Amino acid sequence: MPSASLNVPVEGTVTHSPEGPLLRLSRRLDGHDTFLTGSVDIEDSSVPVRILTLDDITVLRPTNGFPASADGEHWHGRLHVPHGLRPRSVPPDLNAAADQEGRSLGALDDAELRYVLTFLSEATAPDIRQARIEAVVSALPATTGRTQ
Repeated sequence: MPSASLNVPVEGTVTHSPEGPLLRLSRRLDGHDTFLTGSVDIEDSSVPVRILTLDDITVLRPTNGFPASADGEHWHGRLHVPHGLRPRSVPPDLNAAADQEGRSLGALDDAELRYVLTFLSEATAPDIRQARIEAVVSALPATTGRTQ
């Protein structure tokens, strides 16, 4: 994982939840894992946040006080992520299994790849991970040009 920090302009709207205000970004942040920490500069304040990147949205949850804002209020600022990018790469065991079976991991779109990597990362034992890899690989299309 790169150690270079990331600073990116962001904007969105304020929504409220039972746990407090949320800053919903107008565009999902790609290349970031869920539950990173960082800070967002809005106007003259720096607000520490948890970055929650879900299927199609990114939400910033302030971890300290955040000025009262109305639902739907538009905001813009600069997000600072000291951890930098966390690229989603295909693990060697999945890549090898797909190659061995002549299956194409390139057929997965970004959302599907996120699901697959999460599915594999939640395996609690090597045999469970292997079974999950076999399930994923069996669902992939054959690589082009392969005869069966």
